[in-house]
Parts: sequence; structure tokens; C-alpha cells
Amino acid sequence: MDAYCPKDSLLSGPAGGVSGAVAVAEELGFDHILTFDMGGTSTDVARYDGGFQYSFMQKVGDAHLLSPALAIETVAAGGGSICQWENGGLRVGPESAGAFPGPASYGHGCPLTITDVNLLLGRIDPSNFGIPLTPASLVAAREAAIQLQEMAGYSSGEPDPAFLSGLIDIAVEQMADAIRTISIRDGADPTEYALLAFGGAGPLHACDIADRLDISTILIPGEAGLLSAYGLERASIERIAEAQINLSVDSPELEELFQRIDKNAVATLANAGYKGQITRRLAELRLVGQDATLTLDVTERSNLAANFAEKYRTTFGYDPPAERAVEVVSFRTVAGTGRQSRGTASEVHSTGLARTLDPVRSSFLDKNQFSPGDVVLGPMVIQDPFSTLYLSHGWQAKAAPNGAFILTRSEASTEVMENRPEAIVRELFRHRFDHLVREMGTMLQRSAISTNVKERADFSCALLDPEGELITSAPHIPVHLGALGLCVRMVREQILIGPGDTIVTNHPATGGSHLPDVTLITPVFDGESAEPAAYIANRAHHAEIGGITPGSMPPGATSLAEEGVVIPPMYLIKGGVSCLAEVERILTEAPYPTRRLSDNLADLNAQLAANQRGVAILCSLLSAHGSRLLKEQFSFLKQQSLAALGDHIRRTGFQSGEAVECLDDGTKIHATIRCFGGKLHVSFEGTAESHSGNLNATPAIIQSAVLYVLRLWTQSRVPLNEGMMKTVTLDLPLCFLNPVFDKDPARSPAVVGGNVETSQRVVDTLLKALGVQACSQGTMNNFLFGDESFGYYETICGGSGAGPGHDGTSGIHTHMTNTAITDPEILEHRYPVRVHRFSIREGSGGQGMWRGGDGIIREIEFLKTLEVSLLTQHRSVAPYGLNGGSCGSPGKQSLNGENLPGIVAFSAKAGDHLVIETPGGGGCGVPSE
Repeated sequence: MDAYCPKDSLLSGPAGGVSGAVAVAEELGFDHILTFDMGGTSTDVARYDGGFQYSFMQKVGDAHLLSPALAIETVAAGGGSICQWENGGLRVGPESAGAFPGPASYGHGCPLTITDVNLLLGRIDPSNFGIPLTPASLVAAREAAIQLQEMAGYSSGEPDPAFLSGLIDIAVEQMADAIRTISIRDGADPTEYALLAFGGAGPLHACDIADRLDISTILIPGEAGLLSAYGLERASIERIAEAQINLSVDSPELEELFQRIDKNAVATLANAGYKGQITRRLAELRLVGQDATLTLDVTERSNLAANFAEKYRTTFGYDPPAERAVEVVSFRTVAGTGRQSRGTASEVHSTGLARTLDPVRSSFLDKNQFSPGDVVLGPMVIQDPFSTLYLSHGWQAKAAPNGAFILTRSEASTEVMENRPEAIVRELFRHRFDHLVREMGTMLQRSAISTNVKERADFSCALLDPEGELITSAPHIPVHLGALGLCVRMVREQILIGPGDTIVTNHPATGGSHLPDVTLITPVFDGESAEPAAYIANRAHHAEIGGITPGSMPPGATSLAEEGVVIPPMYLIKGGVSCLAEVERILTEAPYPTRRLSDNLADLNAQLAANQRGVAILCSLLSAHGSRLLKEQFSFLKQQSLAALGDHIRRTGFQSGEAVECLDDGTKIHATIRCFGGKLHVSFEGTAESHSGNLNATPAIIQSAVLYVLRLWTQSRVPLNEGMMKTVTLDLPLCFLNPVFDKDPARSPAVVGGNVETSQRVVDTLLKALGVQACSQGTMNNFLFGDESFGYYETICGGSGAGPGHDGTSGIHTHMTNTAITDPEILEHRYPVRVHRFSIREGSGGQGMWRGGDGIIREIEFLKTLEVSLLTQHRSVAPYGLNGGSCGSPGKQSLNGENLPGIVAFSAKAGDHLVIETPGGGGCGVPSE
């Protein structure tokens, strides 16, 4: 079987059939499995490195054995996924018809689903389907398809095959992207794998998915629709011994620990009544100080450090930092019995001569017609009552002796967009652009070093058009995303950007936010024009970039220089040549240099890898479809967002709104929103002129806030992009939201709090003017600590505001922040603190017909002397209620029981306890009796 596919296998099928996947993998000689469900209403992806039976936690010497677990990812793109028209575009899923009412063809009045589409396209034989389908089933499916076509602007009285095929393409796009994303996160390239498709509908879409992933071999098990039960009968009986190690790769204790774990795995198997031997050894390794691991197969003893370096290089594209030690996090030994006795599934066919079946005879073939060696060319449907295989054009299927099929691609697949319905083309490109930025985020988070990027996900990735306007972004940090377009446009006015260049900057005067947010910009060229065809950008928060306090967010800063290292727009890569040495010089020679240069450089490399990933994907699209078509799709996405805003204004009849909110120190924010001829005018006239501290914002931050609020106001699923701003006029006079920057950072205003705190209060004010929602916690509750060797930073969740028809949510990051919070285990392992409490602050949400969400309580004990900073709002001004709802409770914080101001820096001693209580959201509506 190795003649058909590589050693490893990317396996596709239901999560419930993991054991069946193992059976097939063993029989065909594979040793690495990823499972992917394509047949139901959701898609489960899991990494699976052993058998289906696991040992419980045990102890080997000083090491604790662990029970392995499956990581689950969900993508709704199965047969029951509903095809619908929404916000001027087509969507497939995530809503599902389920088993009941089921697809339209089941006769219970459901809209069109992917199963109906396959039926209408002739990919399912109604007479050989597990659920009886009648002529009435086809009629119901036809009517549902015609109805959807009419909604999409196609008045044809019959289902259009091109339209229906496009719906399949959209579903396939989503499933293929899920596999690709998970593979990249695990450091795997799908093109190097075979695809195993099982389940009832897995083989139905396998060829299409393989084409999208550029996979050339597909394996279809003999009992694809019954693989869970078959797998239980066939799979090897295995026991796994896994231990947490956390020792350097050079530790002399490692070998002894490995041997103990080996013996434990074999002994556990023997205690269960089975004879066997060790089949695999797997080690999880990582750089010291990093939390993500890389898995190495160490079945054959090898040089762990060298193998880790090679794995790191192939995964991230560059060498691991030399100054970082490597540690073994865990070690896993698998002991198994080998394959069990052959069952009936392997005895389906035992005789027969190779022959090529006649595809002209019928477009449907019953699986039982095949004998070992039979070959059939696509297009063809091979079906039994439990599973359907659609063999696409350009693929051939060969029957194996055990009833399985081996599919190979006989000719390269090509994608032609010209003859497809416009609605299909638009949705496909929308999805591809969206996946591009999500894949960038996956690459960035996986390859970063710092806790701030890797665990808290404080970063954003975006695609911008040739004009430097935001087209689409992953659902990352709103305060970053709306600013990236302005940043790109300002940077390219100051520095020439050519092929092979990547620009780095964090300067607030050039579209930046605050100094910890470092932006990388990479142009993409189509090879025909001297001007970029697009831009790829990402912005990541570096937890340490200098300044007068650790963590680079000093509460007492009064100038930009005191907040850290200022990086003006400069080359990180110029014409393909690294300029990292110059960036390193700036980071270390500033008046207040970085305390963690190694983390800065590692995260810059991760950001660069993310941009390069985005460039590679976009270049592939340019090569396949040309820049003209991509620019048309850029324009459409912006127009779609603009139309969503216009439709909302017409539907609501909005005319004007005005609101005033104040920071805790009384600094006023005045916002007025007026509508003239369908266009919006947003003015901040009347806002306080300046701020003596660090709560000054920048035009980029205000643009982000306005774009975010408008997107929230429309309640539309259109992409967050700058098309929505085309009919919006922003009046931003010189004020603390638009301060003047000097060339000398020492004479420029401090802004670090403007990005995190003022941005939130601007959103509060705009939402109040629109009457959309009660005030949320309105702060990021910035908490920082460190010393001269490190800085740690986190934002803390609170309560969201209620709105007409819904309560607020408790313990959630709101509005301009969208980060995670560091897990207690990681926080305590990496830093000298202990988490004593992290709980809901009961009753802190405002009362109303709909209640505001509650804030949280976070109690931290410091284990050594550290410098601590708190940068917060809504400590004296309560989050407002809406339409008669009461305010949420303001936040507060205390050190050893003594109350602290909202903005404060202090020195904590070992044993000190800090308690942070975050604000609750406002209530909405007068409470009913």
C-alpha cells in the first residue's frame, strides 16, 4: 500500500469512528492520524496518536502519567447544512436541518441543504439511499433550489447546475480550510498526506476536498458507512503510558524516565490480559518559556535537540533562537497487540481479475459490483445503502481486496470562475480572503514566543486592497483592525515599499495605536504592475518594549519616550534581505530600552512568518485567477459593507444622536452623529482638548472605534472593512483624541492608555448616541507586573451591557478588546505569582428588564518583589444603563485590603495580595414587577 500514499495519513471521517480510522491506519501501514467528519451537521477534527483505549493517570517514579485527550474543532458544513441567502450573499451553514426536519427532500418543509444539492446534481442514487427517497423528494428539493435561486437573483424555472455546484464548492471550501488550518497549527502540510474518507457522506465530497488541498491519493475503507463498529472489531488493543517530564533535553535523568514509562505501558497492557510490544514513542518538546510544543516520534532513540531544531525549522521556516534552551514536556509510550483477526469487512471480495468497468453503462454503480483490481474513471457514483462515493472527473478508483477503494488523481484539477454564477464567485472569494487572514493568525500564534501573543492572542491580521483599505480581517482585536488601513496608507507615504519588502513600525503618528502594538506591512505584487496588488499586515502587542515600568504601559508616563521604544516606519526586510540588526539596535539603544529583546525578536519573526503565509496564499490566488478578478472581489466586499450600513439607516430611519461621557478624571468625550441624505457625519467637536497623562488617543484608534460601532450597529454578517466608511465623514478636531506629535518622542504626548482605555470610552459614547446598548464594563482592566528582567501584561474581563431583548454577559472581554486571559496553570508556572480567586462578581450587573452582565473578581498573590501597574476606567464613573435600566457597578481594586486608584503603579512585596473587581454592565429597560 505504500506505493499509493506516504507513510503518514490525513484521515477524514466522523469523530465517533476514530477507532475505525485506527484499524484502517494499521492495516494500511500508517502511523499518524487526523480525523475529520464531513458527513453530519458538524465537523470534528482531532489529533490521534494511538489506539482507542487509554490508561488512567498513574505515577512512574516522580513523573505523573496522563490520560491523552482529543482536541475538537467544529465546522458546520455537513449534508444537513442549510443553503441560504443573507445580507446580499450566499451562505452554507452553520445552521443545520439535522435529522428532523432534515433536508428538503425528506418532505418536512425544510429549506435547501447540501444533501438536496447532491441529490439534484445526480451524486446520490435515490434507489440505493439509506433513507427512502421518492419522486416527491426530488420535487421538494427542486422547489427549494428554485426558491433560493430566485432570492439570489436567478429567475430560471429550473435548478441551475452551475448554481448548485457552486453551493457544493462553498461547503467544500469550508471543510478543506478546516483541515488546512488544523494541519498548519500542528506543523503538517496536507499535500504530503493521503486523505481517508469515511462515514456516510465523507466519500461524497472527498475528491473535491482533495482537489482543494492538492492531495493526490484518497483511501475509502470497505465499510465506510459502518466504520465505527468495524473499527472496534479490528483495532489493536493498546495501552498508553504518558508522563509529564519538564526536564532539559540534556538532563541525565531522561533515559531512566523513558525506560520506566516504556515498562509501564507494556505492564499495563499485560495487566489487561493482552500480550504486545511497544509500537510508538512520542515526545513533546518546546523552547523554555514557550507553551506550545512540537511532537517528535522517538520510537528509535535519537538526538532530541537536533530533531527538535529540524522540526522547528520545517514548521516555522526559521531556526529556533539559539539562546533558548529546549525542554521535554512529556513522553508517551504506546504498547499494542497489533491488528486483530480479520473480520467480515476484509472478506467482501477474495477473487476476481482486474478489469475496467464501463462508465457509460450507468452513472451509478453498486459497490457490490466490484471485484479486487477493478478500475473505474470519474465522474461516477459508487454507492451502498450506508455510504456514497462521488468520483469526480480526473479521478480513478481501484478496488482493493478488502473491499476498500484507492482513489488517485489522473489529471490536475483546474478551477474556472468565468462561467460560474456571480453570487457563487463572490462567496468563494469572500471565504478565501477570510481564510487567508485566519491562517495568518494560526501561524502567528503558533510560532510566537511571548505569553501575550501565544496564550492571550493579543494580535490581529488583515488583508488590504491596492489603495491600502481594509478588505477583511480575522475576528481578532477591533482596536487594531480599523486602524491598519490608515497605518498602511500613512506608511507608504513616508517610505518606498517594493517587492520583497516588509515594513515595521509602532509609531502612533503613523497610524499606530500605542508602542507595544508593533505592525508589520508586506506588499503583494502580481508580476505585471509596478504597484502592489494588495497588502498583508498584522499587529501584535509585545508585552515588553521598554519604558519606565516593566510591561511598557506606565501609568505615570507623561511623554511618548517614557512609554518605551519608538519604531518609526523602517525596513524589517528590504528586497528579501533582513534588516533585523537595525531594529535590534533601536530596541536596545532607546532612552528606555526593552527588557526582553529575545522575546521581541522571536515575536517579530513570528509576525513575519504570518505575513509570508498570507503573501503565499494571495500569490496563489493571483496566479490562478489574475489581479483583475481579485480587485473586483475586493471592490464588491467593500460595496457589500457599505450597502449594509445604507440599508440599516433606511430601515431604522435614523436621523441624529448625541452623547457625552467622561473619563474617571472628568475628561469629556462629546460625540454627535447626524444623517444627511443617507450619509453619516460623526463629530467629536466639544471633546476635551488635551490630557496630561497617557490617555491621549490617535486618529487611528478613533477610526477603529467608529468602524467597530457602525459594524455593531448594523448587526450584519458582512466583513469588517473600510467600505462601511465610504459614506461616513469623521470630524476630529485637535483634542486629546487627536493630539499633535513632535519628532522628538520626549516632547510627544503619552498614549499608551488611549489605545486600551480611551478607545473603550469612545465606544461607550458612540453606542450611547445611537441608543444601541447599555454601557459594558468600558475598560480593559490592564494589569501589569515585572522587574528589570521581564514584563507581564493581561487585560481582564468584565460585564457586558444589556440591550433591548437580551441580557448582558458576565465575565467577558468587550468591544475594543477580544483577547483571552492567561490560564492560571501557565501564569503560575511562568511567573512568580499565585492565583487565589477568579470568579464572577455576583450582582455587579445593572438591574433592568434585561440585566447587565456581572464583572469578575481576580485575586493575585505576589511571590517576590515586583513592580505592578494598573490602568483602568469606570472606577468612579458607573457604566450607564439604557431605557430606564440601572447602572452597572463601578470596578475597584485593593492591595492587602487597602483601596487603590484606577490608575496606579506600586511596588509589591512577596506575600502581598491584589484583588481586582471589574465593572458590571448596565441594565436595559425599567425592571418589571
